[in-house]
Amino acid sequence: MMRLWRLSLILASIAATVPGGAQEEGFRPLFDGESLDGWVLIGKRGEGYAVRDGAISCSRGNGGNLMSAAEYQDFVLRFEFKLDSGSNNGLCIRCPLGWGDMAYIGNELQIIDNSAERYKAIKPWQKHGSLYNVAPAKTGALKPAGEWNSQEVTASGPRIRVVLNGTEILSVDTRDITDAETLAKHPGLKRKSGHIGFLGHNEPVEFRNIRIKELP
Repeated sequence: MMRLWRLSLILASIAATVPGGAQEEGFRPLFDGESLDGWVLIGKRGEGYAVRDGAISCSRGNGGNLMSAAEYQDFVLRFEFKLDSGSNNGLCIRCPLGWGDMAYIGNELQIIDNSAERYKAIKPWQKHGSLYNVAPAKTGALKPAGEWNSQEVTASGPRIRVVLNGTEILSVDTRDITDAETLAKHPGLKRKSGHIGFLGHNEPVEFRNIRIKELP
């Protein structure tokens, strides 16, 4: 009986160390917390990205596109991020591995502190979680600058869904995008697979607990 009790404590402890506990079944890490193994930096600016205190860090004046070495088709991606006041970055999904504007040749989901004064006049589709220049996300779920946020992105066929801190802020079916001008500017909307990456804009941001579950 005592052995069973100790075993239950051990299992509970293990579950507590994994974000989301049992909900993490099927996920595997994309970031080992210690190195950038499995990532490729394109268009490095300054020092690019570094690993500090278990997080991928981009400091002011540095950046580039930090891309996963592997490609993914349908998946659920979970990660945490922290912004400084006014910081701007981007998450690309199903993107090609190369240099170019991933918001158009791939798909960019905004990562931005849109509460900052400098962004008071930006378009709705430029705010956090939006599919850049295509579909605006709902606002109000982003935590204040300096706090860690939790985000989940699901890409399943033509459907893209973003959940921020437990609130769904974007749900879009790219088949519903029929405007000829938009489709001409965004060939990336037709991509069915590609790389995942962080699009540095020379501003401070940190990422940690990055993990992925590939969907059948």
